[in-house]
Amino acid sequence: MSKEVKAWGATSPEKTEPITITRRAPDDQDVGIDIKFSGICHSDIHTVRSEWGKTTYPLVVGHEIAGIVSAVGKNVTKFKIGDHVGVGCMVNSCRQCENCRDGEEQYCFSGAVLTYNSKDPKDGTITQGGYSQHVVVDQAFVLKVPESIPLDKAAPLMCAGITLYSPLNHWKAGPGKRVGIIGFGGLGHMGVKLAKALGSEVTVFSQTNSKKELGLRLGADDYVATSDPDVFSKLSRKFDLIINTVSASIPLELYLSCLRRDGSLVQVGAPEKPLLISPFSLDAQRVGLHGSMIGGIAETQKMLDLCGEKLIFPEIEIIPASYIDEAYERVLRSQVKFRFVIDISTM
Repeated sequence: MSKEVKAWGATSPEKTEPITITRRAPDDQDVGIDIKFSGICHSDIHTVRSEWGKTTYPLVVGHEIAGIVSAVGKNVTKFKIGDHVGVGCMVNSCRQCENCRDGEEQYCFSGAVLTYNSKDPKDGTITQGGYSQHVVVDQAFVLKVPESIPLDKAAPLMCAGITLYSPLNHWKAGPGKRVGIIGFGGLGHMGVKLAKALGSEVTVFSQTNSKKELGLRLGADDYVATSDPDVFSKLSRKFDLIINTVSASIPLELYLSCLRRDGSLVQVGAPEKPLLISPFSLDAQRVGLHGSMIGGIAETQKMLDLCGEKLIFPEIEIIPASYIDEAYERVLRSQVKFRFVIDISTM
């Protein structure tokens, strides 16, 4: 039967507050999950404030979900009650298109069913995210959290972790490869940890050196301040792969100049304004500018297994639900090291 649960939701672009939502009864393929922790992603803020298209209110956001299985449908074979699990940015897809068949459900031709603010094909309701006590998800979109990963640390891996792992995996970061990470926030610090774990030489590009000591401690081989006018000439033609995690408009041509022949600059941050580059900055060394968006379910599980094996965890600050609005403001001011995680027991 359906279940009423406590949640923290947006009732307008200006207001979030405690609300109650209804979770559907699990069907034969579903997993019921008692949520223990939910990370805060910048995407949550954009959606709450209706900055990325129409938001249907009231809405519960949150797509970095970690919890414990409390119910399973009769046809569920992948999970059992008591398992530690996670849910990321999507909860369904068409499963029939070329991309879905290839395990790239995030690029579903019909559009993946997002964890919040999407239409749920199972009951026609608007999906509601992880700032809540409970969620019901088809087993095909539930992830196994290795025992070595604490649930509070697991939550940000469901978005921040896979957002960085997917391009690192696709463009084959590893031994002998030089990787640059632009930005050292919630996404960037995971890029450093994952690229290093894969065996790459890692450099952080940041506006200043204010976080240099921390960046080196978390695994970066080098940390450069882009406010130094000579930094780009010093790093010319050095990198095989650069991943841009920032959402501000930056001079991409300067970073393209740091790529070796056939290198790739991958955009994972989402600036409000269009990207501006000259074709000559691509032609000169046959470099590429690419985009990347999370990863498929199989790739996300591969990332979680790597993190469990090598003990790769995000740096987090645990907060009560009542602190969500203040946390949003701190995210916008870049005043978090490095990811907020909501303790759902505080609802």
